[in-house]
Amino acid sequence: QVQLVESGGGSVQAGGSLRLSCVASGKIDRSYCMGWFRQAPGKEREGVATIDSDGSTSYGDSVKGRFLQGQFTISKDNAKNTLYLQMNSLQPEDTAMYYCAADPGWCGGPYNYWGQGTQVTVSS
Repeated sequence: QVQLVESGGGSVQAGGSLRLSCVASGKIDRSYCMGWFRQAPGKEREGVATIDSDGSTSYGDSVKGRFLQGQFTISKDNAKNTLYLQMNSLQPEDTAMYYCAADPGWCGGPYNYWGQGTQVTVSS
């Protein structure tokens, strides 16, 4: 079993920053793919970013530009079994529950393990 615990969410004004963390424990190792997903009220869950065992990353279509502009960054500290999502220049449309997920398989496939989520609220 794998346990994932997110933290770092909160309420910020537009333009603010948050750093989400996801601590993994249990039978997980660096070979796992890990990622961040989010679900806004009334909307389907969407992928934010994933990071594979070799460090390669992929981004969700709706936020890809934010990553390419350097506003969002996904990273992983293997020594701490911790996944991060640094979000700068947050906008109200970023308001959502953010979930951490992990899977031993392909990053693009279904994820077996999920955290409980951490709420991000951005006010204008």
